[in-house]
Amino acid sequence: MDDNTVLIGTKPLMSYVLAVVTQFNNGKSEVVIKARGKAIVRAVDTAEVSTRQFLTGVVKKNISISTDSVETDEGPANVSSIEIVLQKS
Repeated sequence: MDDNTVLIGTKPLMSYVLAVVTQFNNGKSEVVIKARGKAIVRAVDTAEVSTRQFLTGVVKKNISISTDSVETDEGPANVSSIEIVLQKS
């Protein structure tokens, strides 16, 4: 995993917003937000709060969605995933 990637999980939203803002403040020109399953909602919220309230001059460069196959106790299952790329404009 690249050091400019923020993986979204179950922490509070502002934890991820802080991670994104910190990446840009440390000189990164691009930050990738990744999430799967139920965390997709939090990933979208992270991107929106980061760009609208905290980071001026940062835009959504690319948004990609996909389906990952994961192994569960009941066999293979499909899980949706999202990747949001934020970039300084």
